[in-house]
Amino acid sequence: QLQLVESGGGLVQPGGSLRLSCAAPGFTLDNYAIAWFRQAPGKEREGVSCITSDGSTHYVYSVKGRFTISRDNAKNTVYLQMNSLKPEDTAIYYCAAAFWGLCEISVATMGAYDYWGQGTQVTVSS
Repeated sequence: QLQLVESGGGLVQPGGSLRLSCAAPGFTLDNYAIAWFRQAPGKEREGVSCITSDGSTHYVYSVKGRFTISRDNAKNTVYLQMNSLKPEDTAIYYCAAAFWGLCEISVATMGAYDYWGQGTQVTVSS
């Protein structure tokens, strides 16, 4: 059973940076599209970014130019580099995997992601 493990969350001041990691111990993620979703208190879960097995990426408009998704297949890890963080980025961040060639992060396609991590808390506050 593929299990995803997120790490790298924490408390950071506005304007700061964090790098989230999504690992799959014992499994190869090469053929999976990986996405990051987030859920803030009292809000619905929303897609943040995704990356396909061949490296194509997509971002939600609110994070474009600030967040960068990447993958290191040798380490079976996907990263989300988050710069210029804002208080509105505060949320639990989840990574998810789908065995398909698409890069989708809409709410309608969320159900296509079969595997989810437990989430990591990101808090942006002064």
